[in-house]
Amino acid sequence: MGLEIVVKDIQEGARAEVSRIKAEGDAKASEIINEAKELQKKMLGDSLAKAEEDLKNLHQQVISSANLEVKRITLNRRKELLDKVYNQTIESIKSMPASKDEKLLKHILNKYEADGSRIYSSKASEDMVKNLTSLTYAGNINYIGGVVLENEDRTVRLDFTYDSILKNVYERSLKQISNLLYG
Repeated sequence: MGLEIVVKDIQEGARAEVSRIKAEGDAKASEIINEAKELQKKMLGDSLAKAEEDLKNLHQQVISSANLEVKRITLNRRKELLDKVYNQTIESIKSMPASKDEKLLKHILNKYEADGSRIYSSKASEDMVKNLTSLTYAGNINYIGGVVLENEDRTVRLDFTYDSILKNVYERSLKQISNLLYG
């Protein structure tokens, strides 16, 4: 009987040890599962935050791109309108009555004739220019109107063509014109 008691004590001790190990294992497994759940929550939260940030950035990019496209289209339309106004101005100059053309040419020649010895004009203005000046008529130029004066040795040319004057005024006034039209 003494042996049975020893065996029984060993078995009870083993069972107690198994229960203790099992309890420790269950506790450790529970701890690992809880840590995994917390890690999963953190990773999910981080992923969600990153997705929200990426979405916000993408949204901002789309808005910025759309705004740039609207600005580009607006600027193109403005340029088209300004070009149209410029071309209409050229047409107005081309259809200007001869009396106004003559008045402008007289004004130019009165002010600058002494600076030149040769004069060029458009074919349409040739007779008028010859009647308005004593400078040597040097030929025709392909412009909508106005004159070009040249000195004797051809080193100085004064360009008073309507094309050049209009271009100069247009370029100097472009910002002001744009502000008037578009604010």
